Amino acid sequence: AQQLMESGGGSVQNGGSLRLSCKASPSGYIINENNWKCWAWFRQGPGKQREGVAAVHRDGRTIYADSVAGRFTISRDSADNALYLQMSSLKPDDTAIYYCAADFCVLNILTTLVDQYGWWGQGTQVTVSS
Repeated sequence: AQQLMESGGGSVQNGGSLRLSCKASPSGYIINENNWKCWAWFRQGPGKQREGVAAVHRDGRTIYADSVAGRFTISRDSADNALYLQMSSLKPDDTAIYYCAADFCVLNILTTLVDQYGWWGQGTQVTVSS
């Protein structure tokens, strides 16, 4: 099955920055990734449920969780179907495994609900130390 692959995670100090990247990695059967219209970043901290961080629609709309608004920026490069998450002013509470996800988004409703995304990456660890 086609999967997404995240990169760019790591360890930073409080107040630091990181840029996460995500691209589709085809294997097995091929899905036309050009049909994905919604892309999103999620995270799961230690002992916490997976939560939505930000999402972007092919038409340019973006949404952010209140906890990251003004610090994180989601963007997408349509030329190579890459998704990015620029994270600034990182805090220890941002420590988590970060996942990218995509979906056909047939109703064009942009959301960060976990169950609305059918394709996922395996995650990349982000650790912010105080």
